[in-house]
Amino acid sequence: MRKTSTLILLVLACAVAPAQQPSGKSTPQQNRPATTLRIDVKLVNVYVTVTDAHGAPIAGLKKDNFTVLEDGRPQTISVFDKESALPLSIALAIDTSLSTRHDLPLELASAKRFAKDIMRPVDALSVFAFSEAVSQSTPYTPDLKRIEEGIDHVRLGAATALYDAVYLASRSLDRRQGRKVLVLITDGGDTVSKVDYPEADRAAEEAEALVYSIIVVPIENSAGRETGGEHALIQLSEDTGGKYYYATSVSQLDEAFHQISDELRTQYLLAYYPSPRSSTSEFRRIQVLVNAPGASSYQVRHRVGYYTTKSEF
Repeated sequence: MRKTSTLILLVLACAVAPAQQPSGKSTPQQNRPATTLRIDVKLVNVYVTVTDAHGAPIAGLKKDNFTVLEDGRPQTISVFDKESALPLSIALAIDTSLSTRHDLPLELASAKRFAKDIMRPVDALSVFAFSEAVSQSTPYTPDLKRIEEGIDHVRLGAATALYDAVYLASRSLDRRQGRKVLVLITDGGDTVSKVDYPEADRAAEEAEALVYSIIVVPIENSAGRETGGEHALIQLSEDTGGKYYYATSVSQLDEAFHQISDELRTQYLLAYYPSPRSSTSEFRRIQVLVNAPGASSYQVRHRVGYYTTKSEF
């Protein structure tokens, strides 16, 4: 489920010299090297975004400015890194259901601008489109031309399989290395998904994906619409350390993409080996505290926790 690092523990040799051996001689057992026991210890990655009261990212923090708690217990930060230089894998999932037909061309144009702004040679982006089914129109690639072609080839459908899109995009990210981000452009409805919200949420958390939800609200449909999917997206974004945005115009859509791009350039990676414990809880809660001048007004976002076992899929 998490990035795994192997610790090598040296254990005393089990062999014992037979009795009454002549002095100065060694047995074959004594000549053997000490037995090694390989134990897998989960290195827990926590990607952290720190913003000020106005939502602007806070850069320049150091390892000593952070405290990590797991289920309330302090943890030793083994890895600290500023994320601006590390590769990104981005799953860009676009709602192409019938309810988006009026706004879709503008959404696609904005998505292209986002890809052009965020992509670097070390990054990779995959385009997903979802309506009654989910399709991956572009595999993970740093090639901006292929990405734009993938965006151009999305087609309108009828229903909305939002949770299926979250689940499948998350599973594709789970196999990637480095930072993983899921960006959703949708009006928030779900009508035909085969998986439910808890399954989609868990898939995103197991993939360590930061979920950014851009909830497009057409003005003509803003009153009386079903908001259950919106609330689910808000919760999903908060659980994974991402963020949600509302967009009722192209300018707001562009601004949401711009803020996402800025955040992804100023995140921090805190990683730790969980301290030994007797709890058998499947889910461990994470809390990150920041100690720095002005920190009382900072907003600190990160995933709320992690599962100790991984789902079968």
